[in-house]
Amino acid sequence: MISFYNTAEKKKVPFKPLTQGKVLMYTCGPTVYDDIHMGNIRSYLTADTIRRILENKGFEVRHIKNITDVGHLTRDDISQGDTGEDKIEKKARLENVTPESITKMYEEHFHTTEKEMNILPAHFFPKATGHIIQMIELIKHLIEKKHAYVVKGNVFFDVTSFSRYGNLSGNTLEKLKVGARLEEHPDKKNPWDFALWLKAPQEHLMQWESPWGKGYPGWHIECSAMSMEYLGESLDIHTGGEDNIFPHHEAEIAQSECATGKHFCTYWIHTRHLLVDGEKMSKSKKNFYSLKEIQEKGFSPMDLRLTLLSSHYRSQMNFSWKALEQSQKNLQKMTRTLQRIQDFEPIQQRSSKDLTLSTFFETFFTTIEDDINSPGALALLYEMLNTLNTRLDKKIVSQEEKLLFLKEWDRITFVLGLRIEQKGKEKLPKKINEILEKRSQAKKERDYVLSDRLRKEIEALGYIVTDLENEQKIIKNSLFKN
Repeated sequence: MISFYNTAEKKKVPFKPLTQGKVLMYTCGPTVYDDIHMGNIRSYLTADTIRRILENKGFEVRHIKNITDVGHLTRDDISQGDTGEDKIEKKARLENVTPESITKMYEEHFHTTEKEMNILPAHFFPKATGHIIQMIELIKHLIEKKHAYVVKGNVFFDVTSFSRYGNLSGNTLEKLKVGARLEEHPDKKNPWDFALWLKAPQEHLMQWESPWGKGYPGWHIECSAMSMEYLGESLDIHTGGEDNIFPHHEAEIAQSECATGKHFCTYWIHTRHLLVDGEKMSKSKKNFYSLKEIQEKGFSPMDLRLTLLSSHYRSQMNFSWKALEQSQKNLQKMTRTLQRIQDFEPIQQRSSKDLTLSTFFETFFTTIEDDINSPGALALLYEMLNTLNTRLDKKIVSQEEKLLFLKEWDRITFVLGLRIEQKGKEKLPKKINEILEKRSQAKKERDYVLSDRLRKEIEALGYIVTDLENEQKIIKNSLFKN
C-alpha cells in the first residue's frame, strides 16, 4: 500500500485518490529569475519520485508544474509574501534587459536541468503571465463572496473570513503576531490579510488592466488559478518545499476553498531544506550550487540524483562533496553489476532454491512506497547487488534469476529515475518491433483487449514485455523453448 506523510494531517496516511486509478498532482515550480539550485532540484525530485511510484503501480497521473514569471516578491520569507520588489523585475533592472528576456532564459535553464536530472516533464507548465484573465476572474469571485476587498487599487483576502485558516501550517490567527509589514499596506483590515492584486506604480515593468486599475497578481492567487484551470477545483496531491507551507500554501487553501466551497487538496507533501554548512541553501544567502557547478567538479546529474535520494525527503540534508563521491562509486557498481549479469551465461536453467531475488524486489517496492523511503530502498538495493556479485563470482546464478533481474531492474531504475548505461543491447527482430508499434497504438487508444492479445503474441515469440511510463521495455526470455 502506498502511503505519504500528509502535512495537513501531521501524520503518515494511506494514499487513496479522488478518482480510482487517476491522480491529479500539482507542483509549485520555479520563479524564473535565476538558475535553480540543488535545494530546488531536491523538491522537484520528491515530486518526480512520487509520480514514478504511482505510475509504477498503474495510476494515471496528470501532473502540472507552474512557471512563476511575475508576482513573486523579494521578501517572500516573511509575513504574507506581499512585501518587497518583484524578483524578476529587480533582476531585469540590474541587467538592463526586459523581464521577458530574463524569464525566457531561466525557464530554458530550468527545463534543461530537469531533463539532465531525468525528471519526468510535467504534462503542462503553465506560466503566471499567461493566466492573468483566470486570476482576475477568481479574484472577482472572491470579492463577490465577501472574502476579499478593494483598497486604493489593491485587493486583499480577508483571512478572518476563512475559519480553517492556519490548519496546514499551525499559524492560526490566534498565534500570529503583527509584523512590520503593516507599513507596506496600512489599509488592510487585518494584519495577516494577503494581497490578491497589487496596484502597480507607473514605472513598474509588468502590469495589466483590471477592474481595480493597472496592477499585477499576488503570488498566492497564481497557483490557485492555474491548478483549477488544469486540474479542476479539487486535486489529490500538492507538492513543494517546506518554505511553501506558510504563507503560500496556507493562502492557496483559503482562497481556493472560499472561491469554490470545495475541499482543495487531499495530500500536501513537502520537502525539507537542503543545508550547506548548517544553513538553508538559498539564492538570497548566495550559498547555493547549480547543476552546472556540480558537473564542473566532475560529477554527473545521476550522481547528484542518487545523492539526493540517499536522504529522506522529510529530513534536512547537509550537502557534502563526499556524499557525491560515494554516489558516484555506487552508480559505477550498479553499471558493472548490470553488465556482468547481461554477459553471464548461466549453467543451470532454474534455481534449485526459492528465488531470493523475488523477495528482494517485493521488499524494495514495499519500502519505497512507504512515504517515499528512498534511503531504505537504496540500502536494500546495495545489499542485493553485493549478494548478486558474490553469486556471479561463484557462477551460481540461474537463467531464471537472470531473467527476473533484467525484467525488474527496469522497474527499479524507473522508480528511482536513474539512467544506467547498458552496452550491447540486442537488436529486436522486425516482427517484434511491428507488434510493439501496434501495441503502443492500442494502449494510446485504451484498447486493453488488443493490448493484452499483442502481449501474448510477443511472449509466444520468446520475449517478455514490461510496461513503463509511456514506454515498453522488452527482453528475451532465456527460458523460452521453440
